[in-house]
Amino acid sequence: MNRPGNQLFDRYFTQDAMGQVFSDQGRVQGMLDFEAALARAEACVGAIPASVVSDIEAACDASLYDFDALAVAIGSAGNSAIPLVKALGRQIATASETAERYVHMGATSQDVMDTGLVLQLRKAVALLERDLALLGDGLAQQARRHADVPMAGRTWLQQATPVTLGAKIAGWLGAITRHRQRLGELKPRLLSLQFGGASGSLAALGEMAFPVAEALARELELTLPDQPWHTHRDRLVEFASFLGLVAGTLGKIGRDISLMMQTEAGEVFEPAAAGKGGSSTMPHKRNPVGAAVMIGAATRAPGLVATMFSAMAQEHERSLGLWHAEWETLPQLCCVVSGSLQQALAVIPGLEVDAPRMLRNLDLTQGLVLAEAVSIALAQRIGRDAAHHLIEQCCRRAVEQGRHLREVLGEEPAIGAELSAQALDNLLDPSQYLGQSRRWVERAVAEHQAFNFLQE
Repeated sequence: MNRPGNQLFDRYFTQDAMGQVFSDQGRVQGMLDFEAALARAEACVGAIPASVVSDIEAACDASLYDFDALAVAIGSAGNSAIPLVKALGRQIATASETAERYVHMGATSQDVMDTGLVLQLRKAVALLERDLALLGDGLAQQARRHADVPMAGRTWLQQATPVTLGAKIAGWLGAITRHRQRLGELKPRLLSLQFGGASGSLAALGEMAFPVAEALARELELTLPDQPWHTHRDRLVEFASFLGLVAGTLGKIGRDISLMMQTEAGEVFEPAAAGKGGSSTMPHKRNPVGAAVMIGAATRAPGLVATMFSAMAQEHERSLGLWHAEWETLPQLCCVVSGSLQQALAVIPGLEVDAPRMLRNLDLTQGLVLAEAVSIALAQRIGRDAAHHLIEQCCRRAVEQGRHLREVLGEEPAIGAELSAQALDNLLDPSQYLGQSRRWVERAVAEHQAFNFLQE
């Protein structure tokens, strides 16, 4: 289990279920599941007596083992499988000395650890699939709900032209859908058996080697790779890269929400709850605590992904140190991303939107955000360069004089000769300059729904 003294931030940064997957209990049970399946597979093809399987299986229960003692032994052994297999043998011997002779036959420590990890990752993938689907559903609902709510688009942190909140959320949704697609594509490569014995040849099992490998893959419901992958870590690094992408997208969502929550913007807020987002000294504060985790995870994930990449150049048939660098890195990455997803799932369905404030913010520049619309309409009559120069002069004058752009445009004879007062009013109406925003929402939602249908 997780050790006392390391749990203070777990609930904030890690999903409980993911924490359990990568707890000491989860790690040990994954390795023991490999050993039990190996016994069944070897008995299935006649490599070991069928009569010993039940005693081996009975001992493959993580609750039977002293994790503190294992931790001490790992410090000398160099990996977790060596002391665990020894402890497993002792446990089996209490019931049957004959069965003890057949445990772990033909396997090596890395087979146990890597396949145990893959079994943990299968549980992790199931959690990620569920949470990404739920997040997609929440985003789709919010995108539809706010498909026609105008707000200021922002480029370089400055107001640009109007967009809709729905279109912004649709962008988040599209990325989540792509991540779900990626996860489905990489799963068969990731969930792959590791079974090669001492140097990858399975020589210890002789002619029974490949039948055992096939039976073991069936027992564990994993794909059988073309060969063992002891020092070929692309499967794990691909998954780590995927996790980095998810963390980055969630960080983008958190960043956008936190910026919209700023006092000066006040457009979108995380859902309120008792004791959430307060300050120890300022009673008025409403901090974006969920967004903070999403941004924090996006900041931490690249370093963890980089470690996985750095550990790829493993020497020969078994690595020294580089394999070891993965042991805590990939579980940490899974936990970090799970925590970010949990925060997103808590935030997105309950987003609080202040649409009137969005309209007021659109008018902060007194019409300047719609200068492009006027310039394009005028360009069709007097040419692009002339129109751009004229509208640019009007914008400068509006800023210098502290006046609304509509007022300045109405006083310009060259504009009045081409555009009526009603045309100018329409051009300076944010709701009339939303382009394809609704279409983007419809397309993102449709893609999300189509992927859901494929998963059913």
